[in-house]
Amino acid sequence: MSGLPRPFWWLWTGMLITSAGGFVLPFLAIYLTGQRGYSASFTGLTLAVFGVGSGIASLLGGVLADRLGRRTVLLASEALAVTGMVVLGTARSEALVLVGTLVVGVGLNATRPARAAAVADLVDEADRPRAYSLLYWATNLGFSVAAVTAGSAAEHGFVILFVVNALANLAAGAVVYRWVPETRPAPAARGAAPDGGKAVRPAVAVHRDRPFLVLLGSVLLLGVLFQQPLVALPLTMTSDHLSPADYGLAMMMNGLVIAVLQLPLTRLAGRLRPEAALAAATAVTGLGLGLTALVHSLPGYATTVVIWSLGEIVVWPTCMALVAALSPPHAHGTYQGWFLSVWSAAVALAPLLSGQLIEAFDTAVVWAMCLVLALAAACAHLLLVRLRRPAPAAVPAPEGTDTAAL
Repeated sequence: MSGLPRPFWWLWTGMLITSAGGFVLPFLAIYLTGQRGYSASFTGLTLAVFGVGSGIASLLGGVLADRLGRRTVLLASEALAVTGMVVLGTARSEALVLVGTLVVGVGLNATRPARAAAVADLVDEADRPRAYSLLYWATNLGFSVAAVTAGSAAEHGFVILFVVNALANLAAGAVVYRWVPETRPAPAARGAAPDGGKAVRPAVAVHRDRPFLVLLGSVLLLGVLFQQPLVALPLTMTSDHLSPADYGLAMMMNGLVIAVLQLPLTRLAGRLRPEAALAAATAVTGLGLGLTALVHSLPGYATTVVIWSLGEIVVWPTCMALVAALSPPHAHGTYQGWFLSVWSAAVALAPLLSGQLIEAFDTAVVWAMCLVLALAAACAHLLLVRLRRPAPAAVPAPEGTDTAAL
């Protein structure tokens, strides 16, 4: 596609490789319990350790990307992921399993803010939503491939999963090493603010940035929302006497919608201010999730999945583009790290909240709350229209559009 620099496409290629080669995580619980004979409680602890590593890496990876460079963090993260895969695949004790899982969690997730920051460095503001949308599309395409091929590979031995995953991360690191340059702004640019003054340290800039803090609050709500199809939807469908296979068929619509409509919907959303596009997409997401309380058949559930998937397509890349638009050039990594760490916190929080609601009431209350939270998040996005700083005069935009427009 025109308008995007060549290094971006190498970053995109690396993302596709690691996603398509992500064989281990989808089958880690099965491997630990079925192949290694560990208890369900230890398996849960192992997955929790992975979550802790992921959360730490999301924030730390962004900070280090600003201090050491995007390329440095990307290469170190891929090396950590390969090392973790080797340790985890050969571990013969619970301690080594936990260590390997922690290293894998850090390695796989520290790349995310560094890659997002590199995209912000490389791509013009007007093209960033399209760039982040392409990364999101590659991620989902790769995961779809991995889910199918990893299942077949596991039938020939789980060691294959670790080998393929390690090779995928090694290949992605080689792509970065060979074709992706360092994109971090030069020291002079990092030390100067747009008005010519001294730039504020990234950590300080985050806490002083009211629009960004509002966005983070909405991201916390969005993270809770998008976990409900994984947490509450299986329980809801089971209560209607539908099978796990039916749940799989309903969720398959999510992958199909993303694969087919991700790029066209991104172009359509590009006609709106990013805040407005995000508000509209959040409202659509809330509508789809809220309607789940009213359906009781497989076609009904599949329809609601299609509706909230249409919102998901726009929400994720638009959020990342807004984060990049709000952050100073010297703080792209830190801002993306905060965004991803808040999302990770929401992922951990969602099962706790929905579990309490389901136990106290029923699943219908969860879906009603999803609609309420979505509307609250959409209002926060509209508030951003008023709070956002005006774009610098040096970056003009076509009349009637925002400089960060999709």
